[in-house]
Amino acid sequence: MRPLNFLALLTFSITCTSSVFSAAALAAPAHAAAHGHAPAHKNNAPAASNTANARTPCARLTARLQSVTPAMCQNSQLVQSGARSRQGFPILTRQQASTSKKDSVRVLLIGGIHGDELSASSAVFQWMQWLPPSDSSPLHWNIVPVLNPDGMLAAKPRRVNANGVDLNRNFPTPRWNVEAQRYWVSKTGRDPRRFPGSSPLSEPESRWLSEEIKRFKPQLIISVHAPFGVLDFDGPVDPPVRFGALRLAPIGVYPGSLGAYSGNQVPVLTIELPSAGRLPEQAEMRRIWQDMLKWIEQNIPSSNQVAMAGAKPNAH
Repeated sequence: MRPLNFLALLTFSITCTSSVFSAAALAAPAHAAAHGHAPAHKNNAPAASNTANARTPCARLTARLQSVTPAMCQNSQLVQSGARSRQGFPILTRQQASTSKKDSVRVLLIGGIHGDELSASSAVFQWMQWLPPSDSSPLHWNIVPVLNPDGMLAAKPRRVNANGVDLNRNFPTPRWNVEAQRYWVSKTGRDPRRFPGSSPLSEPESRWLSEEIKRFKPQLIISVHAPFGVLDFDGPVDPPVRFGALRLAPIGVYPGSLGAYSGNQVPVLTIELPSAGRLPEQAEMRRIWQDMLKWIEQNIPSSNQVAMAGAKPNAH
């Protein structure tokens, strides 16, 4: 893979002067239709009381995320995906394709799968401010800063979604119907914070993410969590050793988790920040970001590179 000067790219900072959160953009998810997103599920249509709130997502999110200013949210170029949480809050995304490299690596970056891990979403908002422009970036980004808005925006932030389901135990891993429930009972003592749901992909948030993975076809999935302060990894490439002060320390495989669901085919990198309620200092956040970009450059091949490697004749 040809080396790229990521540190030079990081000198660019997104300074958008206009917001994509216009009334029209929030009133109708035109972006979803244009990019093939699944529509909101009918049985999860928002109640009338939630509709007005969904029109001002940045105001609601930044009221809860103290490290994210309204300007940061407005300038993040987020749009409605077309999907909504169980309580009707729009799932927001940002797509940024590289215009400088046709065979770019596709990266899906996710925050806020657990609603009480506020730093996970705040970190994604921070990193969005440091994305280089599309004409200077070698990566195709698909960013979801808050997958579980209902859990985050509850009166007291909670891990599970509005239906009481741990979204990171709701993905269809092998033998989910046996292992997910058994693990929940025997290992967690029926901990309500880790309830896997009644069936895999029972929740609109996990169902949409599964569909988005199939649509986007990422070469890497990055999921940000807290508060273990380590790196975890599932996948067929060499894992990172260290991002900033975070070191590789696998935390196990769980039935229904995103890593267990996708990691055998698409690498899943889990970044566990050291605190759920407080971001690391900005210098440390930048070190994590720089180390992450460098590792992607050196270890994650594009789809064309994978295809070319598979086409090479066997030397033996």
